[in-house]
This record gives sequence, structure tokens and C-alpha cells, in this order.
Amino acid sequence: MSTSRKLTICQISDIHCGSAYFIPDLLERSILEINDMNPTAVVVSGDLTDAGYRQEFEAAAEYIRRFRCENVMVIPGNHDSRNVGYVHFERLYGERYSCIDFDDAVMVGIDSSEPDLNDGRVGREHYQFIHDSFAGSDDKLKIFVIHHHLIPIPGTGRERNIIFDAGDVLELLDDVGVDLVLSGHKHVPYSWKLENMFIVNAGTASTTRLRGNTRPCYNIIEIEDGRVQVFRKYPFKERELTVDFNSVTHEYSRYEERIDQEVTPDPEIAVSGD
Repeated sequence: MSTSRKLTICQISDIHCGSAYFIPDLLERSILEINDMNPTAVVVSGDLTDAGYRQEFEAAAEYIRRFRCENVMVIPGNHDSRNVGYVHFERLYGERYSCIDFDDAVMVGIDSSEPDLNDGRVGREHYQFIHDSFAGSDDKLKIFVIHHHLIPIPGTGRERNIIFDAGDVLELLDDVGVDLVLSGHKHVPYSWKLENMFIVNAGTASTTRLRGNTRPCYNIIEIEDGRVQVFRKYPFKERELTVDFNSVTHEYSRYEERIDQEVTPDPEIAVSGD
């Protein structure tokens, strides 16, 4: 990996415009904080809307346009594919499969949603796109973005939302040397290490559909000279380091995560199931 400037990638997920649990102040604050960081890229990893309706997509698009960033990657989630919502997604954002190539990293985003289903899949017809997008980037950090889970997340109840072809996708990602996977979906922030790959799940940034004592949050990924640090940022509040690894030496620190954290919930934040 070459030694150019630090990359900062902000991942925000599951904003759910149109939901009764959507809190505009949280999203507006997150956008302000992210813009202040002057990030290299912003990732919106699915569930922009609550039910895939036109007006929800339009509202989400107004928020996303506020990001002052040249590189914004947006992928759909299962809620966005309800009610033929993928039509509105494509009208506003174009292709549901995309790739951004940086000097020191390559980031590939794919659509794992199925129309009107919470379940997800990538599909063998898209494996070649993933393979080709990462091909020839052996000296770069490889980042894969997907909405659904590839492996179970603690605190999400009976696991039924792993994508149908998770095993094949994980094998493919390992074969092409992916370093970091960014996902969302169940509103629980967490991270796993699998082989030499970190799988980092984001919470919801702007709703009160929360489990236990989790809080609205988004991720900040800082990359420099092969070192990758993932921070969890709470709107209006502090950030905390959750993952610190070296993509060259594979040395890492993963900080303890508890789903039922012993924290005092913010009084304005209600708790609701997904």
C-alpha cells in the first residue's frame, strides 16, 4: 500500500425516512458532524426509507444531498425495495452496484435486497462484478459494502436475516482479499474478525428503533499507511474506537462490545424493537 494522505470514510446506515421512529435532529446533526470531518467518502448502507415510497425517497435524497463530499456511495436496503421502491432508488442514485477507486483503497457496494422481502441475497450473477471490481488492486485496502448481515450479530434475536448465499459470498471475499466489510440492517453496531477480514456492522443513525441500551450512531473509518481504525460516533456526543488493525501485518485490536451496555440512555431516546 502506498503512503498518501489519510482516507476518512463515514458510514451512515438505516436512516428510515418516513418511519414514525425517525428523528430529523439526529440525522441533521450527523450530517453536520460528517461534513466537519471533510471525509474522503460517505457510505449510506441501505434502508434510506421505511417503506420504499416515492415521498420517502425524495426526503432521504434531500438529506443525502447535504453531504459535502465528492464520493458518496448509496446502496439500497430491504425497506427500500418494498413497494417497487428500487425504481425510485435507480431514478435518484443510478446503479445499485457501484465501485469507488482511491489511491490507497477500493470500495465496492452491492444490492442485497429482494423485492418486498426482509431476506437478502447477492446472487451468483453478481459474483463476477465483485471479483472484477477488486481485481488488480492487490496493493490497496479492499472494502466491501452490503446492507444485510454476512454473519450473525449478537442481540438481534432469532437470526433470520443472513443473506441466503452468505457462505459463497464470504468465500469470494476471502479469495479476492477483502479487508473490511461494512453493513447495516438490524440496527446493532458490532464487529467480527473472520480470517484476515473485519466485518463491521453499523447501527441506525437517526431512529429510535433500538435494542437494549444501544444508541443511534454511525461509523468513522480512518485509513493511513495500512492502518485502519473504526470509530463509533454518537450524534451530539463522543466517539469511541472499536477496531484497530493493520491490513499489511494483520495485527489488530478489537475492543469489547456489549449489546446491553450499562449506560444511562438519553431521556429523549425511546427503545423499540426492529
